[in-house]
Amino acid sequence: MALKNDRYTYRVTWSENDNEHVGLCAEFPSLSWLSATPEATLKGIRKLVSEVVADMEANDESIPEPIACRQYSGKFMVRIPPEVHRNLAIRAAESGISINRVVSSKLSQ
Repeated sequence: MALKNDRYTYRVTWSENDNEHVGLCAEFPSLSWLSATPEATLKGIRKLVSEVVADMEANDESIPEPIACRQYSGKFMVRIPPEVHRNLAIRAAESGISINRVVSSKLSQ
């Protein structure tokens, strides 16, 4: 059973503990799939997500929206120690740019 218009975020990585590849889905963090090859792992986690979505639909449960389909404002708030804030303000002033630009540059590295 394949999920129609599957737009979920998948990742396949190696699990040293299991000695196999593990497939994960960001929108369903409690699910995982183990397999010997990356290809089989991706196929397995996608099938599992498809089955879970079908079950959720059958039970009128809320289905997670794919991350790729969500709209983001580009804003988020983060608390930092005052001395870090001061250092960022100094760096921004010395560079002639805003603190937002300094932080954005650091986050995108």
